[in-house]
Amino acid sequence: MSNLTSALMKPVKKLGQKAVVFLPYSWLMLFFLVPFLIVLQISFSQSQIAQPPYTPLTSFVDDMYTISLNLFNYIDLYEYDLYLSGYISSVKIAFISTLLCFLIGYPIAYAIAKLPPHSRNLALMLVIMPSWTSFLIRIYAWIGILKTNGLINNALMGIGLIDEPLAILHTPTAVYIGIVYAYLPFMVLPIYTNLVKHDNRLLEAAAALGATPVGSFFKITLPLSVSGIIAGSMLVFIPSVGEFVIPELLGGPDTLMIGKLLWAEFFNARNCPGAAAVAVVMLVLLIIPITIFQRYQAKDFEEKASEQ
Repeated sequence: MSNLTSALMKPVKKLGQKAVVFLPYSWLMLFFLVPFLIVLQISFSQSQIAQPPYTPLTSFVDDMYTISLNLFNYIDLYEYDLYLSGYISSVKIAFISTLLCFLIGYPIAYAIAKLPPHSRNLALMLVIMPSWTSFLIRIYAWIGILKTNGLINNALMGIGLIDEPLAILHTPTAVYIGIVYAYLPFMVLPIYTNLVKHDNRLLEAAAALGATPVGSFFKITLPLSVSGIIAGSMLVFIPSVGEFVIPELLGGPDTLMIGKLLWAEFFNARNCPGAAAVAVVMLVLLIIPITIFQRYQAKDFEEKASEQ
């Protein structure tokens, strides 16, 4: 009887396993792959003054089915230095912002992880609470803080550190401040989640063997938190590359990011195919760090499974 029951349960288990895999893949197909294919299709079309504002890729004329692909949208990205500069500047700003978020966020996450359990929730709430306010309102608030007669300049002049207001707003510095402020929680939370799971007995054993607290941190705590650091870095770097609101409101004419080029192509030049090509290339660039992160996660999971 037990053999019969187990034999009947096997198809049910296989169906359940397939359903568990099918649901997330269906979600990705619906909300990622399908929109991407639509944008990819538009990137190979030509701009026109009509609805939709781009030509179809396929046509049926004189009993013949033809497909026409326009590659000039991608050729323009290669020929015009503006686009290359935009990609390089976006990656540079995103990389520096991610590094700053790590340098600021890791000590915060480490301090929260060392708090008593009853105090951690309050500290985490203080980190997350600014995100409850509208993103646009928070960035607008930084305009009042960073402008010539803003809070920072008035405070510095009030205590006598400066004689003239500093030019902070509409500079790359303001963009870095805005990105770090907006995406810092995305760095803190993954690192905290990793640190709070560490076994404190490892640090006690290192101290018993004569290791200093600094040495224990760099030899035990920091290596064990690499997965959290990578996860936080991806959560900051990926959206920062395509950021538009922050460089538009806080940046100046010298702050060139691919999000602003996308806006210019789509709304100013009314060039939907060109904007789609810019977006496709940006997505391809972002796939590289995502792939590296997934491979690292798979390798880390295999190592942990083999240790168990």
